Amino acid sequence: MADTFEPQEIADRVLELAEQKKYNDIKRMLSEFNPVDLAEIMNVIDEDRLAIIYRLLPKELAADVFVEMDTDRQELLLSKFSDKEIKEVVGGLFVDDTVDIIEEMPAAIVKRILRQADKETREAINSILSYPEDSAGSIMTTEYVSLKEDVSVKDAFEKIRRTGVDKETIYTCYVTDTTRKLVGIVSAKTLLLSSPDDKISDIMETNVISVDTHTDKEYAAREIQRYGFLSIPVVDKENRLVGIITVDDAMDVLRDENSEDFSKMSAVTPSDKPYLKTSVFKIFLNRLPWLLLLMVSATFTSLIISRYENVLTGISITLFACIPMLMDTGGNAGSQSSVTIIRSIALGETVPKDIGKVLWKELRISFMLGAVMSVVCFGKLMLIDRLYNPMDALTALTVSLALFITIIIAKVIGCTLPLLAKAVKLDPAVMASPFITTIVDALSLIIYANIALAILN
Repeated sequence: MADTFEPQEIADRVLELAEQKKYNDIKRMLSEFNPVDLAEIMNVIDEDRLAIIYRLLPKELAADVFVEMDTDRQELLLSKFSDKEIKEVVGGLFVDDTVDIIEEMPAAIVKRILRQADKETREAINSILSYPEDSAGSIMTTEYVSLKEDVSVKDAFEKIRRTGVDKETIYTCYVTDTTRKLVGIVSAKTLLLSSPDDKISDIMETNVISVDTHTDKEYAAREIQRYGFLSIPVVDKENRLVGIITVDDAMDVLRDENSEDFSKMSAVTPSDKPYLKTSVFKIFLNRLPWLLLLMVSATFTSLIISRYENVLTGISITLFACIPMLMDTGGNAGSQSSVTIIRSIALGETVPKDIGKVLWKELRISFMLGAVMSVVCFGKLMLIDRLYNPMDALTALTVSLALFITIIIAKVIGCTLPLLAKAVKLDPAVMASPFITTIVDALSLIIYANIALAILN
């Protein structure tokens, strides 16, 4: 089914059955899909029929589907739901999913959600919302299995059976002392393979990797990715267990961070909405400041061109014609290094103190690339360009030498700026292609003009 799954075709079929009032057929049809596929179907159902179709889902499935739906569809349903229906939906959601929904909803709907949630859920929601937006505490869930170190495996299973149905994960259980301090973890596999009379303290792992509530959420997600965890515990300043972050939430964080970095590297202000659901004016506002900034920064390049235009054209008009090739090659070379280093920083493979190692590696790479590129450039100028533009060997040598030095400088700038930005607590992605290209353009022009003066004047 995965190879032929087409949400729009299924949605059309569902609406056709709804027109014929074959609601039992719709129920049977929708029950064949998993929550993610059902959410995609609900996202393309006509808005005026959405609530009717959603109400046909089995209660145990409806909450899972609701979490996966687009925010605008969630808001539409909540606005049409009765208080009883909202209570059923909230009751079927995990706390962290409820928090995610609340953060996207207007105040009127938020009030209705909180009013229908029980006291314990409201307290958990308020606790999570109190943490900074980019912290581990803001994406954690308080629904986990905790065990005491002095209980037996048999008693542990009894607790899991009694409380596990409401927990987000039961594969990893967290062991705490009488003051709720985290002292160890034990997996369901370990419990299953242990004797019923074994004490949790005898089988638990005490070397626990955890994060603080105020730890950056991207760092927490990277830790889950690094160690291959299904979840990671979140503790407060006193090492008391307050929640866990599950792998699905970590994946969402990494996806959002990657999208944000990609936007910044493309000189666009990040947006938290999909492209087709972002208004034209919002996209305009996201792009305008960057284009204005880059336009102003490019003024320096224009000034340099104006400064050396007469010099270059006075020596040879061919020198002036080669400026775009030099600038484009330098900008591309710098972008290659910057994107590679930014990705390495994001993955935790490179830190600012590695700048010496990075610089030495990029220098060697740039010398090899510069040598090959300059030789190819010299051949191109002598064999192709001279067919339609007067070109002597000394002029071709000047351009090729300038290209060689430009590539080296571009690589050095491209690899060092992101690391320097990280060292001073700036986002390395900001130091990507647009800014590096502007800097390299200016330097390459200055180098080019001075090499031409030294060799040809």
